[in-house]
Amino acid sequence: MSRLQATVRVRLTAAYALLFCATVGVLLGASYWLLSRHFARTLSDAAASDAVRAVGLQYALAFAGTVILALAAGWVIAGRALAPIGRMTAFARRVSGERLDERIALEGPADELRELADTLDAMLDGLAESFGAQRRFVANAGHELRGPLTVIRTQAEVTLADPEASREELRDMGEAVVEACRRTEALLEGLMALARSQRALVTREPADLAPGARAAVAAVAEEARAADVRVRLDARPAPTLGDRRLLDRLVVNLVENAVRHNRPGGTVDVATVTDGDRAAVRVVNTGRPLAGDSVARLTEPFERLGRPADARGAGLGLSIVRSVAEAHRGEVRLAARDGGGLEAEVRLPLP
Repeated sequence: MSRLQATVRVRLTAAYALLFCATVGVLLGASYWLLSRHFARTLSDAAASDAVRAVGLQYALAFAGTVILALAAGWVIAGRALAPIGRMTAFARRVSGERLDERIALEGPADELRELADTLDAMLDGLAESFGAQRRFVANAGHELRGPLTVIRTQAEVTLADPEASREELRDMGEAVVEACRRTEALLEGLMALARSQRALVTREPADLAPGARAAVAAVAEEARAADVRVRLDARPAPTLGDRRLLDRLVVNLVENAVRHNRPGGTVDVATVTDGDRAAVRVVNTGRPLAGDSVARLTEPFERLGRPADARGAGLGLSIVRSVAEAHRGEVRLAARDGGGLEAEVRLPLP
């Protein structure tokens, strides 16, 4: 038993014993006073003195026995009361990153200790979910990085193994390596943006989603023309508070995702509005049909719902959108569009 537990137990024992002994002491004192008065009225002085002395001795012995009994009972009662805390302490020592499946599951009355145990169990549920997400993220990041690195190594080894490689072959190898490096840079940039968006905001400044929407549409204009996708913009004031760079990244990711996962001849509608007590950016695009019950998974890192991996992206766009929205106390709403495509909306608090 630790010093803290022993100290608490001793204090509880002392409190129980003090309360009980004080009550018994008051009763014995009152009884002693009443008997003294009675003996004084009914007995001679010598007999009354002897009787009072005998009663006082008996009461003193009774009080001493009461103290011993109270201390013993208090020690047992305090131990039983603190037993759940001992269980929680032992459980906390066992918990680690590899053993997050255990729970306290304390039984008994719905008291403060039960509430504490349930709170710890809920906290462990959150930790287990976070650790699981972290492991999946690391595994997915390693898988995504392995692809371009394998391309670089394979291209270099095959070309260098041929001592008579032509200039065209060397050029093709160089282009493949450059493209793989570009994909790797895009992935690393996405990972760093995701890490920045998951940190607490240091400062909050006035911002507007409308300028970010206009900049995002301008940034994807060339890519949209190459993909034969038409982008339409309705930028109305949508003020909020937060980190402007992260908010601009949020809108860019939404628009880029809508253009890249589209079809030739498709459309992307981008709008910023104020809706009640929220500023919102809505991006609706055409594209292939999506299962409505699985759309929410698109905000998970590297989740594509079976869509082919796009060399222009790292599969982190909507993950960054969700992290930025949560950092700004906002929410992301995704819905499969009738006829194919996706409806995405981010709602943020007004200033």
